[in-house]
Amino acid sequence: MLYVIATPIGNLGDITLRALEVLRSADLIAAEDTRHSGILMKHFGIKKPFISYHEHNEAKRTAELVERLAAGQEVALITDSGMPGLSDPGLRLVRECIQRELSFTIIPGPSSILTALVGSGFSTDRFSFRGFLPVKSGRRERELRAAAGSGETIVFFESPYRLTKTLAACIEIMPERQLCIAREMTKKFEEFRGGIASELLAHYQAHPPKGEIVLVISELWSLRPPQWDGAQSRQRSEPRRGSGE
Repeated sequence: MLYVIATPIGNLGDITLRALEVLRSADLIAAEDTRHSGILMKHFGIKKPFISYHEHNEAKRTAELVERLAAGQEVALITDSGMPGLSDPGLRLVRECIQRELSFTIIPGPSSILTALVGSGFSTDRFSFRGFLPVKSGRRERELRAAAGSGETIVFFESPYRLTKTLAACIEIMPERQLCIAREMTKKFEEFRGGIASELLAHYQAHPPKGEIVLVISELWSLRPPQWDGAQSRQRSEPRRGSGE
């Protein structure tokens, strides 16, 4: 049986009881980064054999894991944070299990996509997750123009090193559209900061962003989004539990 397990996106206290139970009982844990996931395992006192499973060895490892599953082993698949298969390795292995009629199940849990979406205050009736924005400026602008023409809420992952370039492009493409930057979610310095692109660009030029970032673009027609004050942000006051991303 393959267990596809969502892991915390920051606060280790967000892991589910079911996830812990499966991790403790699995024969093998396939992890995107064994060093990173080792922190999670150590925190909860779990000692299991590890195997790396990342974008550079996914094809080879999938074949190996399928053979283990066919032999009756229980394999737990995790990534650095969130749900495997969403902009992270995992989809190939699930597809192979479907193709070979091998049993698998999904252990739900934390999601940066849904956390950012709900925290933005934008419509959740219709939304689209479009992964990481492209690195090259031309492709990035095409993605943003497509998002600007969509009637639904759009969710992107973005690098803190490219955020200001993305916001500068948004000023040209969707100057009046409400945006929300969700950053360091579930961690001590969690932030949801919204406004139009020019307001957000001014803030992040003065305060260079750090950490994991999700960009949420408000819906165009369905519901009127909240009018964020560009200077507004929300930060958690409770201490961070453990470590992780």
